[in-house]
Amino acid sequence: MSGETLRSVSIERASLGRYEVRNARGGTITIGSSDGPDFTPVELLLAALGGCTGADVDHIVSKRAEPERFEVRVTADKVRDESGGNRLVNLVVELSVAFPEGEAGDAAREMLPRAAKMSHDRLCTVSRTIEAGTPVDTKVN
Repeated sequence: MSGETLRSVSIERASLGRYEVRNARGGTITIGSSDGPDFTPVELLLAALGGCTGADVDHIVSKRAEPERFEVRVTADKVRDESGGNRLVNLVVELSVAFPEGEAGDAAREMLPRAAKMSHDRLCTVSRTIEAGTPVDTKVN
């Protein structure tokens, strides 16, 4: 992988069940198990999916009108599949957006479904990766 295409984070154990994630730009977040306030890895996956779709759609529709409300909700069911492993099913990204009255708001409302489709079909790296079923290679050093 080249430096132009490579994306990465590093994760360091803070304590049992809590980990600090760092990106290349210096940002940090803490993730943990479901018994504390930190986001779990599954919640971060859902946030990544919604954030990616939301950012794509926001950039497209906000060129027409500034939203009065812009909310994204992502849901999924965690199941144990036939092989005995855990996974998510029924992933849904729901956009709830309101625009002001008038010509600009009408243009943004009209563009909203197309923007969501563009995000899903070609722009959102997260949803496209999930749907493609990209293999994950786990290595131990």
